[in-house]
Amino acid sequence: MSDYNEIRHGRHCVFLMHVHLVFVTKYRREVFTKEILDDLRPIFSSVCTDFEAELVEFDGEDDHVHLLVNYPPKVSVSNLVNSLKGVSSRMIRKKNYPSIRKKLWGGALWSPSYFAGSCGGAPIAVIRQYIEQQQTPH
Repeated sequence: MSDYNEIRHGRHCVFLMHVHLVFVTKYRREVFTKEILDDLRPIFSSVCTDFEAELVEFDGEDDHVHLLVNYPPKVSVSNLVNSLKGVSSRMIRKKNYPSIRKKLWGGALWSPSYFAGSCGGAPIAVIRQYIEQQQTPH
């Protein structure tokens, strides 16, 4: 997948689907450093590959991360999120970063909630207008 805006083909469908995800750390603790964010990128990318998805963009601040993922229609966003958060939490916790160890206890890195927003393609207003202008048969 070289061009993330390239229309993809499945066996019975043609698609171009993107989701914007935001994950927040447990208790909104400020635990991320540049080093940790750099370690998260390949983890998220690997999980996406397992789902035949692509991590298009990734960045974050000290208490949350943003991901832009191109994914196929057979993938449930909730399943993708569950894997992204679960695998990244386990892998980052194994590295025993001092900032995380001091501010987060137990096994969790992420808050149980997340944001997922569909994005890409034409704006909703344009699509809505296009559908309204279809020639309805009499």
